[in-house]
Amino acid sequence: MKSRFIARRSLMLAALLASGTSLMAQTAGNYPSQPIKIIVPYPAGGATDTLARMIGAKLSEAWKQPVIVENRPGASGNIGNDVVAKAPGDGYTVLMGITALIQAPALYRKLPYDPIRDLTPVSEVARTPSLFAVPAASPAKTMRDFIILAKSNPNRHNYGSYGNGTSSHIQGSLLNLQAGLDLTHIPYKGAAPLVTDLIGGQLSSAFVDAATARPHLNTGKFRVLAVTGAQRMKSLPDVPTFTELGYHSYGLYGWFGLFMPSATPKSVVNKFSNEVGKILRFPEIAAKVADLGLTVVGNKPEEFARSVKTDADIYAKIIRQAGITAD
Repeated sequence: MKSRFIARRSLMLAALLASGTSLMAQTAGNYPSQPIKIIVPYPAGGATDTLARMIGAKLSEAWKQPVIVENRPGASGNIGNDVVAKAPGDGYTVLMGITALIQAPALYRKLPYDPIRDLTPVSEVARTPSLFAVPAASPAKTMRDFIILAKSNPNRHNYGSYGNGTSSHIQGSLLNLQAGLDLTHIPYKGAAPLVTDLIGGQLSSAFVDAATARPHLNTGKFRVLAVTGAQRMKSLPDVPTFTELGYHSYGLYGWFGLFMPSATPKSVVNKFSNEVGKILRFPEIAAKVADLGLTVVGNKPEEFARSVKTDADIYAKIIRQAGITAD
């Protein structure tokens, strides 16, 4: 009697396992069979939102399923990030995240999610370097000039950023550490007022992302002394990178990327990533991304995952050394 019960239970367990395997295969094979939601953790109208809507529209055309972009702003992106981190791993809830996603663990004492553990990278959509700029009236013509100027006038110079804990804040803190400067950090609520004060001369310097700076690059309203990233910008061929000038940890780019909950089947992640890669190769999409001042990427999940992990480690080290906090 006992052996018969054990045999029956084993058969039931085997059936359940087979059913689960079959369901997973069917989910991957038939995906998507229902509407997809792309969560944007920032307000509508920005670059993150624009990229999500461009990709969503093309995905909907290709897969004949609605793709809904939902803005869930708040807490510097952490509200929207958390929504996706806690969503079912079925491929129907996707995050359009930015670099702040992997900076957050080092900036906040408590987060309701872990971006490395709870989210899986799908594809890096686009990237942008940052520019270190000074007002047109500044006597500094090169990075070396600026360093000499700042050191010869202690406590008199500053740098502007988009706010506490942002990439521009981190980059400015890194410059203070590596160049031995005492630039005062001036946080702004967004790009527009920062650029206005930089042009107006209220700031000694600022770190500005390339997309924000693009409309002003050829106006002579400010001067770019160095750029972040692995190589010089095509639009600024005479401006050196920080790496060329001997600084380290400035080779990182600001990125926009797609993520899914970590439990999502690999086959679904790959299918989504492959389709996004195709979309980003469409000439009209590439042109629209370029119009935003961004560079198209469209890489595979494994490549994006490597850069996410590397960037997270580098940012965590800088944030600890500089004592930066967003709390």
